[in-house]
Amino acid sequence: MVRYRRLSFTLAIACPAAAALAQPAVPAAAQAPAERDGQRDFDFETGTWTTQVRVRRNPLSGAPADWAEYRGTSLVRPIAGGRANIVELSVEGPAGRIEGVSLRLYNPQSRQWSLNYASYRNGLLTAPVFGGFDGRGRGVFYGQDMLEGRAILVRFVITQVSPNEARFEQAYSADGGASWEMNWIATDTRR
Repeated sequence: MVRYRRLSFTLAIACPAAAALAQPAVPAAAQAPAERDGQRDFDFETGTWTTQVRVRRNPLSGAPADWAEYRGTSLVRPIAGGRANIVELSVEGPAGRIEGVSLRLYNPQSRQWSLNYASYRNGLLTAPVFGGFDGRGRGVFYGQDMLEGRAILVRFVITQVSPNEARFEQAYSADGGASWEMNWIATDTRR
């Protein structure tokens, strides 16, 4: 609970829209009946996917975008009865390889997901992003991270384009969410 309050307070200052996603759960008696349970929101993604990724190599630098392209696979498996899932990412291109694992955990009290990524290169988890889906196949997640020694906001958007295609976009903001710069675009096609 303390973690959500701290994230909520920090995001409220930096990005009011993101702060709403980090709020702790409302007691069950006070919840509106229309609130949806998002525990099954990632079910569409279970399986093996061909993944095409574009990564901006110079984010928030002020320089023209320098994109690297990669191609490979993503394997998505549910765990814990659907309350979590694991994504194994392995892509490569002229700029090298990106390999890692994402652990996505559902919190039934807040009705939010936390997305946690670790690169196999260094074995470290990045700062998580928190959020959920809108019930129409679009999920938005916000968090905080550091980039070259400065605090930034991160926005991650997942869109189910069709049963056989999904799109993932990550953007950074160094101005508290007033503007966003895309730095990761991935398209997954079901195998």
